[in-house]
Amino acid sequence: MVGHNILIGALGVFILWFGWYGFNGAAATDTMQLSQIFATTAIAPAVATCTAMLYTWIRNGKPDVSMSLNGSLAGLVAITAGCANVDAIGAFVIGAIAGVLVCVAVYFIEDKLKVDDPVGAVAVHGCNGIWGTIAVGFFDYNDGLLYGGGVHHLLIQLLGIACIAGWTIITMTIVFTVLKKTIGLRVSAQEEMEGLDSTEHGLESGYPDFVSRELH
Repeated sequence: MVGHNILIGALGVFILWFGWYGFNGAAATDTMQLSQIFATTAIAPAVATCTAMLYTWIRNGKPDVSMSLNGSLAGLVAITAGCANVDAIGAFVIGAIAGVLVCVAVYFIEDKLKVDDPVGAVAVHGCNGIWGTIAVGFFDYNDGLLYGGGVHHLLIQLLGIACIAGWTIITMTIVFTVLKKTIGLRVSAQEEMEGLDSTEHGLESGYPDFVSRELH
């Protein structure tokens, strides 16, 4: 597949990042807490971007821009659960782990599981959603494990993850089984080769700049 516009991709990430302040900011109960949420929502993705860049630099010999951008999103996802209940140090650690975790998860899903996840959505939202939820049990400055609160809060977070995972697995297994038996889950091999822009939408290509044309 031909290359895409990395600048536009980066712009999309920064637009999401900007919007995340409103998303997480809705958890605030007063202006002081709002400022704290803005701080944690800035620290975690910034650190995650750097750790993703460093990880790919060490692993591949060169920093990977697209993976670094995924690191930004991973940090945002990971800090969302605890944005109002962690301090700057907690946000730093959560982001640092998220940046490495998203890289490891992407490579594992693509290279080991051979699952096609072009934008790393499972690694960004799935793996780091789980990590961010667990992290609250460690870094909540009110009763987190690392702040002297014991394991109670952490166990609650783990129970929540188990409940969400169980509900999702059961529900979506039913949904996808019904889809597979009715309209099917995949298009034909020929449609895959031709591309869904033309077969599904009647377009020559969703990327007109990449379409070869005769010069007159």
